[in-house]
Amino acid sequence: MTSEVEQSVAVSEALGYEQARDELIEVVRRLEAGGTTLEESLALWERGEELAKVCRRWLDGARARLDAALAEEAEAADGDGDR
Repeated sequence: MTSEVEQSVAVSEALGYEQARDELIEVVRRLEAGGTTLEESLALWERGEELAKVCRRWLDGARARLDAALAEEAEAADGDGDR
C-alpha cells in the first residue's frame, strides 16, 4: 500500500512542465494572498516544493538534451573540417 505522499509524488511525476508550472503559479498566488490556516499554508508550501522539483527535472532534462545536440553538432562540424 502506498502512502498519500508517495501517491502525490507519483501524480506530480506524471505532470508535464507546463502543468506543473501553472499549478505552482497558483500555489504561490494562494500563499501570497494569505487568508489560509497554518495547516493549509504548510500543505500549499509542500505542494509548491514538489511542483518546483518537477519543473527543475524537466528543465534539467531539456538542458541535457540541448547540450547533447550542440555537442553532436560541434563534433560533426569538426569532422567536416578535417577533410
